[in-house]
Amino acid sequence: MEPISTYDRDVDDFPGEELLLQAWRRTQLRRLGVSHVVAQRYAEYVDWHEVAALIERDCPPDLAVVIAF
Repeated sequence: MEPISTYDRDVDDFPGEELLLQAWRRTQLRRLGVSHVVAQRYAEYVDWHEVAALIERDCPPDLAVVIAF
């Protein structure tokens, strides 16, 4: 019997894992000052690190998300 390995699994292997990931991404965007509506809409599509970098350069949070999109 082979040991069970979890290292070769994708997010798709776990139902609900994608929902948790999206919630975490929305939370990160909200912490950066992005409005709830924009965070909800774009969390799946933007890299919050890019958004943070734009905000650091004085870009308004919601505009930073649109630019990163």
